[in-house]
Amino acid sequence: MITDPTLLRIGEAAQINHGGERETARLRLEEIWEEIGGEQGDPLHRCTLAHAMADAQDDVQQELLWDLRALAAADLITEDRVAEAGVSLSVAGLYPSLHLNLSECYRKLGDLERAREHLKYAEETVGVLGDDPYGQLIRDGLKKVTELLR
Repeated sequence: MITDPTLLRIGEAAQINHGGERETARLRLEEIWEEIGGEQGDPLHRCTLAHAMADAQDDVQQELLWDLRALAAADLITEDRVAEAGVSLSVAGLYPSLHLNLSECYRKLGDLERAREHLKYAEETVGVLGDDPYGQLIRDGLKKVTELLR
C-alpha cells in the first residue's frame, strides 16, 4: 500500500482528471511539481507526476513533453525507493505504460516510426506485469495501439 504522501496527492489529482476535471487536475499537479522541485525532484515523484500530468493534457505536444519527462525520471528510480514509498509495482513495471503512452503520442503526431519503436519497447517489457486489472489494462492498450498502427 502506498505510504508516500506526495504519491497519494498525485494519485488524488489523477483521480480528479479521470473524473473529468482536467483543469483542476493540472493545477494541482503543477502545484505539486513546484513543491517537489520540478526537474530536480525525487525521480519517483517526478515520474509519477509527469505520467499523470501527461494524461491531463489537451495538447498532444504537451502530453509528449510530460511523457518524456516521466520516462527520463523512471530511469533514475531504484527498487529501494519504490519499496520505501509502498509501491507494489517494480521499477520494471513502470516501463510498459510509459512506452505505451509515448507510442500513442507519437501516433497522434503522425510519427509512426517512433510510435512503433515505443510500442515495441512496451511489448518487450509487458511480461513483468501481473495477470491483474492493471496488467490487463496495459495489455488492452497495447492491442488497441497495435491495431491503430496497422
